[in-house]
Amino acid sequence: MSSPILSVQDLGKRFGSMTAAHDITVSVPSQQTVGVIGANGAGKTTFINMITGHLRPTAGTIHFEGVDITGLPSRTITAMGVSRSFQVAQIFPSLTVFENMCTAAAICRAPKHFLGHVRTPFRSRESVAETETLLELFQIARYRNMLAITLPQGVRKLLDISMAVAGSPRLLLLDEPTSGISIEEKFNLMQVIMSALRNRKITVVFVEHDMEIVERFAERVLAFYDGTVIADGTPTATLADARVQTLISGPKLKGVIGAVADV
Repeated sequence: MSSPILSVQDLGKRFGSMTAAHDITVSVPSQQTVGVIGANGAGKTTFINMITGHLRPTAGTIHFEGVDITGLPSRTITAMGVSRSFQVAQIFPSLTVFENMCTAAAICRAPKHFLGHVRTPFRSRESVAETETLLELFQIARYRNMLAITLPQGVRKLLDISMAVAGSPRLLLLDEPTSGISIEEKFNLMQVIMSALRNRKITVVFVEHDMEIVERFAERVLAFYDGTVIADGTPTATLADARVQTLISGPKLKGVIGAVADV
């Protein structure tokens, strides 16, 4: 059996006297799609932030492709092949869609030091080629000349995630990809995202408050409560778990367990 792409062992995080995460042990195989659920304050975002280097764990270890990345800076972890998107799209509002993508592609291709970023042409042949590919893959090519600030919310999400893919990550962590998206748009949006990520053979871990999205798009679901994982299995098994229904989703799935990012 091949080694997992992500392996987390006894992971924990404290902020002074407050425990935000504890005793988290999870292994994720390559190219699996994992949904992460839990009420506000359950530790979901803390978990994502520790994996991506935005928070330093106070206990435990994180291995990516067999390499210990525990506590490494976020830039180092990104350069190794771990990328993420945030609940609020991280884009350049005064640039066009095309310019946003070119910028992301150029930064990802630059040598990993400051002068390397400064000297890397944003419209090199390689950056433009990657931009064109991703605009088509995420179905936003028709918006290429629009300023990012004028984009509909769903297109902003697609642009943000496509920019996170520009560096060809092997692992992508998404924080509430359908947050702020209308009921009418959310399934089509998620279908575009997941189709694009499968095309790139990317392992995906996504935090999501919408149980219908989780049921439809996750192969596996981790349920967080009080800073740790209380259930881990297929969507059917996890969402049917008695503790999950009592503490997170309720006896009847209502589609929403919390629209605001947790600790």
